[in-house]
Amino acid sequence: MDGLRWLLLLFGVLVIAGVYLYSRRERHDPDENDDAEHRILPALDGTSAESDDDVSEQAETPPQNLPQKIVTLRVVARDRGAFHGEDLVLNLRGLGMRHGKFGIFHRIEGSDEDKTIFSAASLVEPGSFDLANIQDQEIPGISLFLVIPGPIDGAEAFDMMMAAARTLAQSMNAELLDESGSTLSIQRERYMREEIIDFQHSNLVA
Repeated sequence: MDGLRWLLLLFGVLVIAGVYLYSRRERHDPDENDDAEHRILPALDGTSAESDDDVSEQAETPPQNLPQKIVTLRVVARDRGAFHGEDLVLNLRGLGMRHGKFGIFHRIEGSDEDKTIFSAASLVEPGSFDLANIQDQEIPGISLFLVIPGPIDGAEAFDMMMAAARTLAQSMNAELLDESGSTLSIQRERYMREEIIDFQHSNLVA
């Protein structure tokens, strides 16, 4: 893996961790801050994690103590280049994504902004998109991620995210990478989807 992919991987980890922690803090009752230290955060390599608090906002009112899984992809500019900010935003909107909470883009279910299917964050810290100055921004790539459980079936959400990633990669002449920063192969895609199905069967099916 070359230096650029290591850099993008680091940015992606920081971005997703920051968004996740911020979303949890926003929903957390101030009177329960003493319990925050007992949380177990989700791993960013796609493994699950449990929490004593409500699950992420991406989920549709799931029960407490429910395991979570975060699935990520990356779309990055070729040859160590960068996307023009305005072009990138236009393409994200063309995929049906909306700029919303935490300054990032979300694909939502229906019209309820709390029902997020998947999201897109910039690989430039802190991960948000500054729309007021987007014309002057050069962005090396984005991280697409979803949290399971969510408002729809996990495998269906993954298929939607993959379709969006492929469309974006084609329209922006970009590279599609997995969560480790490696080129996403068909075999890797199938494996990620099977992991989601196995996770749901093991943890979310009564």
